Amino acid sequence: MNPLILIPARMASTRLPGKPLADIAGEAMIVRVWKRASAAKAGPVVVAAAEREIADAIEKAGGRAVMTAPDLPSGSDRIAAALDMVDTEAVHDVVVNVQGDLPALDPTYIGAVLDALSATGADIATLAAEIKDHSDRDNPAVVKPIISWSRNDRIGLALYFTRTRAPWGEGPLYYHVGIYAFKRAALKRFVSLAPSALEKREKLEQLRALEAGMTIAVGRVDSVPLSVDTEADLEEARRLLATRN
Repeated sequence: MNPLILIPARMASTRLPGKPLADIAGEAMIVRVWKRASAAKAGPVVVAAAEREIADAIEKAGGRAVMTAPDLPSGSDRIAAALDMVDTEAVHDVVVNVQGDLPALDPTYIGAVLDALSATGADIATLAAEIKDHSDRDNPAVVKPIISWSRNDRIGLALYFTRTRAPWGEGPLYYHVGIYAFKRAALKRFVSLAPSALEKREKLEQLRALEAGMTIAVGRVDSVPLSVDTEADLEEARRLLATRN
């Protein structure tokens, strides 16, 4: 595989506007995410920016950013648009989508999602971690993948994703960790599809792929990286990374 890592970022977040440039221990969050993704050494890392100020922050830090239309409907659409600008000769056959709100991302997780894609030959790969907090089992804000595991329960195939508690019965449940690796053709196909019925019902775009017959591999990791979606998450990230620094 010859991966390209793309980080979509936009200022117009519904719950936390301007979060890509939110200061975390002296650095903009998007710069921290770019540095963590670069530390994986899995391939070139480019930020797909919706606004000029995001691109400016990355370029000032020594990275590369490309401008994308601010009104694109999702991060997947943003990285697909960036791919056409960054890799005009189709050198890269795999695209990793790293969310721009993961300032404490473990760089090894990028390798883990690439391993899942390579081992299974799936169209798409993502990650999951076991739910340890029992209150999260019934929390609709927590997305749970239903996975058919193989390879010593470290790699499997996603059967479904849901916000409800599933599957039923005894046994572990899993958090979905929203890092994706797409085969290049799979990304192009995915963004060309109309939103599906289950996608709209669960408000989970990965169900569009499953309803279209695409396969999603899942790699198991040990924990969920902190995702900054609210002001409380931002304060937690500041505490965490100030301590690390």
